[in-house]
Amino acid sequence: MIKFIFRHENKITLISFVLIVFGLVLRFSDITNLGNNSLILATILAMFPIGIKAYQAIRMKLFSIEMLVSIAVIGALFIGEYVEASVVTFLFLFGSYLEARTLERTRSSIKELTEMAPQEANLILEDGSRELIDADDVDIGNRIAILPGGMISVDGKVLKGDAEVNEAAISGESVLISKTSGDRVFSGTILDSGYLEIEAEKVGDDTTFSKIIELVEEAQDTKSNAERFLDRFAQYYTPGVLLLSVLVWIITRDLHLSITFLVIACPGALVIGAPVSNVAAIGNGAKNGSLIKGGEIIEKLSKVDTLVFDKTGTLTKGRPEVTDFKIYSGDETELIGLIGKLETASEHHLGRAIVEYAEKRTNLNLYKMKDASGVKGRGIKGNINNFKITVGNRNMMLENDIMIPSDVEAYVVEREKNGNTVIFASVGSEIKAVISIADKIRDDAKDAIQTMRDKGVKHIVMLTGDNFHTAQAVAQELNIDEVHAELLPEDKVTHVKRLKDEGRIISMAGDGINDAPAIATADVGLAMGKGGTDVSMETADIVLMADKLSQYAHAFSLSKVTMRNMKQNIIIALVTVVLLLIGVLMGGVNLAIGMFAHEASVLIVILNAMRLIKFKP
Repeated sequence: MIKFIFRHENKITLISFVLIVFGLVLRFSDITNLGNNSLILATILAMFPIGIKAYQAIRMKLFSIEMLVSIAVIGALFIGEYVEASVVTFLFLFGSYLEARTLERTRSSIKELTEMAPQEANLILEDGSRELIDADDVDIGNRIAILPGGMISVDGKVLKGDAEVNEAAISGESVLISKTSGDRVFSGTILDSGYLEIEAEKVGDDTTFSKIIELVEEAQDTKSNAERFLDRFAQYYTPGVLLLSVLVWIITRDLHLSITFLVIACPGALVIGAPVSNVAAIGNGAKNGSLIKGGEIIEKLSKVDTLVFDKTGTLTKGRPEVTDFKIYSGDETELIGLIGKLETASEHHLGRAIVEYAEKRTNLNLYKMKDASGVKGRGIKGNINNFKITVGNRNMMLENDIMIPSDVEAYVVEREKNGNTVIFASVGSEIKAVISIADKIRDDAKDAIQTMRDKGVKHIVMLTGDNFHTAQAVAQELNIDEVHAELLPEDKVTHVKRLKDEGRIISMAGDGINDAPAIATADVGLAMGKGGTDVSMETADIVLMADKLSQYAHAFSLSKVTMRNMKQNIIIALVTVVLLLIGVLMGGVNLAIGMFAHEASVLIVILNAMRLIKFKP
């Protein structure tokens, strides 16, 4: 019975409206008794969904708005105010209907995401034929064919083909990205032209797209401090209103005035003001490529006054390239092969750049790795073809008792001053090669940083494991206030803690496993989603899906606007209640007008929050 009533609540609202119109027509036609019966019937019908919700709240020991309305309507019927009783119940149901419809629009960005989830995949069988299967049935290692216009159903690596892919579902930007053999592709993206065969590496709930949906849905349920405060406030405010209405009746002996007070003081707009702003903002962020994990994060981000950045992969593009491979002694091809093979065991950006360089010049399969071990923030060492190879920065060399000759040091300093990151490579205890690697600053980094300065950021810090000369060159170009170089992951955490101890509110942005501890320590952690690691994405409070710092600036601006919007909603709700109460005491507001104004204030609050859906900085 209860499910039936809730399922047909909109029809009940419509029938109630028809009965009210019919009753008013009869009253104006001097058929008063029949008209009153129609109004009473309309009231009773509309009270079913309202009364059920009130009863459910009482069972849970909660004071709800439905309970206040129910008391007010019963009182109105008792004193014979049939018009006001029927109009109040209708307006309450109609207001609920409009609220539900408008709230659906605030969640439209999130709904669009879930509807975009891939449903099918073209599985390539062993004989080369293709079979259309459910996307959930794809296993890791399966080969999938992607045809023009088709949606990629898994995260994977391109094995064959060339194509243009629209990654808007991941990055928030409808820009076509060229994909060819060896490139990574993501679930939920669309192949615009060409043909690809890919190997599935992440399937089902593990894909990037599924994680996006999961993160956004979780974010909706995460409340800000303002929401939690308003929830607690409502727990005391609602019973307080009930007691005050009783007090009004005791003082005035005017039951109509007491009932009107009860309806008008309902905290509907006040309670809904904060959550609807947060939901709209989270939807806007998701649509524009920045995943904000809840209302509490929005609130914290709006208060941030200090930005902390990792360098490689965050301020820079994270696609470093070898600019020079200087050999001091030994066979060049063999050294490139030995060093390249060792770096295949590394997940660092610089290691990948060395591997890519080596693969173009020699066959790494000719070299056998016996063992390898990395040292965070330093480098990697291991045994390749029975040679003891050590590759890393100065500290890595010194810790392994490998001396750096003065001529090598002079050459390295020169390369570093020109913006290169320099890697030493030794065989045994002798430096054999020096590898120069350069990584370009992100195109949008300078503008994004300036935007955030304009929005209230007072101090910007760069923490990097790279050498001081390279870090200083990047800092000068981006006008960064404070630079710390040659850091280990724990050193980054120490600096973040120091800044927090100084009373600063910190947002830390990074992309690698080595950044995860500092990201977790900051007040607000931010990760680069597309090029970042799963660890940094899981640790972070905000994930930038296109790896663009302009999305960071968007999220920062959005947080400021959202908090302002939330305050506007609270003011609208409180001013409405105060004005209506004054109107009641002055005799100019009756029960029906009060309910209409109350529902109107709720809708105004929702519509105000909906402006955030279209927000552009």
